[in-house]
Amino acid sequence: MKTNQWAMISYITIIGWIVTYVKREEPQLKSTLVNYHLEQSLGLIIFSIVWSIALGIVISVMPLMKTVLSAAGLLPLIFMVFGIINANSGSQRPIPLIGRLFENRFVFLQRN
Repeated sequence: MKTNQWAMISYITIIGWIVTYVKREEPQLKSTLVNYHLEQSLGLIIFSIVWSIALGIVISVMPLMKTVLSAAGLLPLIFMVFGIINANSGSQRPIPLIGRLFENRFVFLQRN
């Protein structure tokens, strides 16, 4: 598989992230592209968990807003699609709105 395909897999659930993290040690996958998208997808995973908890709290406090806030629950999915598109094109662009927060934050991913 190509490096951009492994970068795309990193966005697909935590299992995809773990598989890509383990496979990146192979000589043909030692690339900054894979490391960058591992970093972005880990940030997206963290954001998704925090976002889900926050939405759950707000929905429990304001049950009338459940429909609107449930639609907001799709935001991590939209960000995931943007990340997959960036990985497929081979570019190292951050995920819109949240990607810059996670650039160069995870030191263990930056070794190459």
